[in-house]
Amino acid sequence: MRPDSKILVAGASGLVGSSIIRCLVKENYSNILAPTHSDLELMDPKAVHGYFQKNRPDYVFLAAATVGGILANELYPADFIYENLMIQNNIIRQSHVHEVKKLIFLGSSCIYPRNCDQPIKEEYLMTGSLEPTNSAYAIAKIAGIEMCWAYNRQYATQFIPIMPTNLYGPNDNFDYESSHVLPALIRKIHDAKQKGSGGITIWGTGLPLREFLHVDDLSRACLFLMNMDLNECFNNKKPLFNIGTGKDISIKGLAHLISSIIGFKGDILYDTSKPDGTPQKVLDPSTMTSLGWSPKVSLRDGILDTYLWFQKNNNGFVQ
Repeated sequence: MRPDSKILVAGASGLVGSSIIRCLVKENYSNILAPTHSDLELMDPKAVHGYFQKNRPDYVFLAAATVGGILANELYPADFIYENLMIQNNIIRQSHVHEVKKLIFLGSSCIYPRNCDQPIKEEYLMTGSLEPTNSAYAIAKIAGIEMCWAYNRQYATQFIPIMPTNLYGPNDNFDYESSHVLPALIRKIHDAKQKGSGGITIWGTGLPLREFLHVDDLSRACLFLMNMDLNECFNNKKPLFNIGTGKDISIKGLAHLISSIIGFKGDILYDTSKPDGTPQKVLDPSTMTSLGWSPKVSLRDGILDTYLWFQKNNNGFVQ
């Protein structure tokens, strides 16, 4: 990408999109398209076509998605599959129609089978059954990957699906009902400390193992891939890149780490009647590290960074 290349960030106000914009600005890219939801309804094919026709982006980061944790996935599976399919269908299609040079499509590590070998390699895709608690979301993302590959095969596009592990960071969603586990724990533990509670209860056994990546590390990976010559990766028309740390932590360990950062001294209890989700999920990032990318933000430093942002932007949460 040149400094003046026209760069579209779809989902600019979200966790990933806002981080990509911070990274682009830091690297002195000056021609960034960042439409808000009120500017552009990504689920409307005509609106997306009109936006591409008017603005003609050179590069696209497809970071827009309907996302959430176990509870949100259980409550709204129809919304998750429909909205994600509509968003990615429109953006990927118009990126081809308007001859975008490169597109990065953000998938999710939940695309991989529930019980596949660990750490998870890219070739494990579609080798087993999905985790039931988020299968609607996962199937939408798998469809997006196949759509990128199909356009690459048929039209020689350069559409790059990437699979980030669990993300967190500034501008995350801290809502109790729809947030992922790390921001949900930050919110719950912060609120408990402010109320003077003697303990908190979290879903499941605390035993599942999860990997977490600071969103700014993901953004650096996105720019890294966008600026690389990936012609060799497109020879088989099926590029796919895991983005992660290769390290995991139990939910119990995560809760205790967040408690130590926030300074919460209460008990941590577990509601074992609630689902755990996938027992372990850690990505093998060796494809990316072999190209020269590696994460920079430690989990403790990243959680502290996220908590400091939360304290400044908590929008009326318990004080």
